Amino acid sequence: MLPEEDLKIIKKELGREPTLVEQGCFLNMWSEHCSYRSSASLLKTFTTTGENVLIGPGDDAAIIKFEDGYVLAIGMESHNHPSYIDPYNGAATGVGGIVRDIISMGARPIALMDPLYLGPLDSPKNLFLFEQITKGVAGYGNCIGVPVVNGETFFDNRYSGNPLVNVVAVGLCKEEEVITGRSQKAGNKLIIAGSSTGRDGLGGASFASRQLSDSSGPEERPGVLGDPYTEKLLMEMTFEAIEKGYIKSCKDLGAAGLGGASSELAAKGGLGAHIIADAVPQREPEMNAYEILLAESQERMLFEVAPEDVDAVLALLEKYDLDGDLVGYLTEKPNYTVEFRGEIVADIPIAFLTGGVPACENLLETPIIREEGEKPESPEDLKAAFLKVLSSHNIASKEWIYRQYDHGVQLRTIVKPGEDAGVLRITDTKGIALSCGCQPRATLLDPYTGGKTAIIENAMNLAVKGAEAMAIVNCLNFGNPENPEIYWQFKNAILGLGDAARELSVPVVGGNVSLYNESDEFKTAIPPTPSIGMVGKVDLEIPLPSSFFAKAGDSIILLGETVPEMGGSEYYACIGADNVGKVPEVPKNAPEIIKAVIKAVKSGKLSSAHDISLGGIGAGLAGMCKNLGGKVDFSEIGGEMKADEFLFSEAPARALLATAEPEAVQEILKGVPHAVIGKVGGNTLEIKGRDFKISLSLGEIKEAYGSLTRLMMG
Repeated sequence: MLPEEDLKIIKKELGREPTLVEQGCFLNMWSEHCSYRSSASLLKTFTTTGENVLIGPGDDAAIIKFEDGYVLAIGMESHNHPSYIDPYNGAATGVGGIVRDIISMGARPIALMDPLYLGPLDSPKNLFLFEQITKGVAGYGNCIGVPVVNGETFFDNRYSGNPLVNVVAVGLCKEEEVITGRSQKAGNKLIIAGSSTGRDGLGGASFASRQLSDSSGPEERPGVLGDPYTEKLLMEMTFEAIEKGYIKSCKDLGAAGLGGASSELAAKGGLGAHIIADAVPQREPEMNAYEILLAESQERMLFEVAPEDVDAVLALLEKYDLDGDLVGYLTEKPNYTVEFRGEIVADIPIAFLTGGVPACENLLETPIIREEGEKPESPEDLKAAFLKVLSSHNIASKEWIYRQYDHGVQLRTIVKPGEDAGVLRITDTKGIALSCGCQPRATLLDPYTGGKTAIIENAMNLAVKGAEAMAIVNCLNFGNPENPEIYWQFKNAILGLGDAARELSVPVVGGNVSLYNESDEFKTAIPPTPSIGMVGKVDLEIPLPSSFFAKAGDSIILLGETVPEMGGSEYYACIGADNVGKVPEVPKNAPEIIKAVIKAVKSGKLSSAHDISLGGIGAGLAGMCKNLGGKVDFSEIGGEMKADEFLFSEAPARALLATAEPEAVQEILKGVPHAVIGKVGGNTLEIKGRDFKISLSLGEIKEAYGSLTRLMMG
C-alpha cells in the first residue's frame, strides 16, 4: 500500500485518484530499492568520474576503459531479503540479475564475486541458510559459465534473521559494442525477450524495502525462481542481436519488472512509452495488468528496436527457443501509458514516475556514543588463543565454498579463489585483479573509519598482486534509516568510503543500497556493512607473487605500522569483547604504502605478498604457511605492545612480503615503514617477541584452518 504522504503528492500531480495499476507503479518505483529516496543526497558525495570512466552511476552497470579498445562493465547488487525466505533461489537469482545488468550493456560476463554475511553456524537455521545460499551462487554461476573468482564470507550473530547476499559481476567488450539503457528514438518498438511472465516476484522492489519478521514465510515470499539455462540462451541471443545492429537500447527486467525497465529506459532518453500489457507472453492464466507489469519473473530483457528490425529480432527469439513479443513503443509525448485489453489502465507523466519521488531530507541522525571499555586481560596461553583465532570461521579456509564454484571456466583465471585477489587475463600482457568485502565489526564501532578501512583493505588486496585500482562499486547494507542512529551509521560510512576513494584517486562508479535489513525475529539490525567490489589493472609480463610462502630462504618483510587499537578485531570477538576498544585508524600515508607495494611487486623481486587484515599479523603469517613455515622475530619492533595486541591488531595498510633480494626491495620501500622480520623455511611457524615465543607446526595450522571445511563435510 502506498504511504499516505506519497498518495497525496500523486493525487495532486495527476489531479485525480490514481488507478490500481498506477498505484502499483508508484509503490515500486518510489520504493527505497528503486528510488534511493533515503540515500540519494549522500550518494552524490562520491566522486564518480575519472579519465577511464565512460559510463558511471545511473545505468545497469558502469563502463570503464581498459586498453586495446576493450572496456569493462562492472556492477554490484544485493539479494538479501529473498535469500532469507528462499536461500537457494534468492542467491541464484541475485547472480542472474547482476549478470543481466552486465549483458544489457553489451558486455560478456567474465567474472563474479560473492560477499556473503551470515549468522554463526552453531544455529541449524544459519547452517541451512549458508549451505543453500552457497549452492545457489554455485548452481547459477556454473550453469551460465561465469567463474566466481573471489569472495568474502563473514559470520556474526547480528546477521541471524537477515543474511546478506551481495554479488559483483564484471563483463568485457569492445568500446563500440557498448549498449545503454537510454532510449534513442520515438517510434522505435519495445520487445520483451527471455522467459514468459508469471506472478513470481510480484512486489519484489517494495518487499526489499521492508524488514523481515519471524513470521516471514510463503505468504511473504517473492517467489522468484531462476533458470540459468534460459539465461544462457538469452545471453547468446542478446549478443547476436547486438552484433547484427538490431538493439538500439537495452534494459534488464529486475526490480519492478517490465514497469520499471520500460519507464526507466524511456525516461532516460527524454521520451515516453506506450505498453500493451496483454501482449506480454504469460505463463499463468488470467493475469491482470498490475501483475503483468510489476511481476519480477527472471531471465527477461527489454529491447528497443527499429520498426524494420522487429521481425528479425522475433526470428532470433524463435531461433534460441525463447519467449518474447512486441509489447509497446516509444513516444514523443513524455507519458508512461499502459494499455490492457483495449483500455488505458495507467497514464502518468514519465518524469514524475521515475524521478518525482520526494526525498527524505528530514531524516534525523544521532551519533552513537560508546564507551571504549577496559581492555581484556592478555591470555595466559597465547598459543591456544592463536589457534582459536585461526579456527574462527571468519579466518578459517573457505575452500568448502569455492570448491563448489567453477572458477576456471572461460580459461581467463590466473589466480584462483583462496588468495588476496582473483586475477583474470584480458589481453596477452594485461589482466584485471578483483577484490571485495568490508569489515562490519569495525564499521559498527566507528562507521567513518570502517568505511575508509574497506577501501584501503581492498586496494591492498589488489596491490599485493601488483594491481592499481581502477574503479569501485559498492553495496551499502544497513538497517532502518528512519532510526537516527542507523542513519548516522549510514551517512558516516558513506563519507568514509568516499574520502578513502578520493585519497587513492579511484572513482566510485556504481552500486546498490540495501536498507531496512532488520529482523523482528532477533530484535536487531545487521551491523553496518558497506561492502565493496574493486577492480584493478595487472601487468601480466611480471611474475605475480603468491599469497603463500614459496621459496625457502626468502627474507620476510613487514610493511606498515602496527598499533595497539583492537576494536572490531576478530581476536576480540573470539574472546567475547566485541564492543570493546577503539578501531585502528587508517594511516595518513596509506596511499603511499599501497603504491610502494605495487612498485615492489612490479620489480619482479617478490615471491610472496599477502595483505594483513582479519586476525592481524598472526593470522597473516599463518595464512602464508601453506607448504612452508618460517621464523620471525618482533623483539625489536613491537615496542611496549602486549603480545596479543601485536599479533592480532587489525591496523590497516599493512602487508607481508617475501623476497630473495631484501636489500633491493627495502630500497624500493624507502619512505614507508617496514622491517625485515625473519626467514621462510621449515615445517613450523616460529614467532618470537619481546616477551613471548610461539611455535606452530604446519599440521596445527592446517588443523585450525580446516574448521569450516570439517563442519560442512562432517
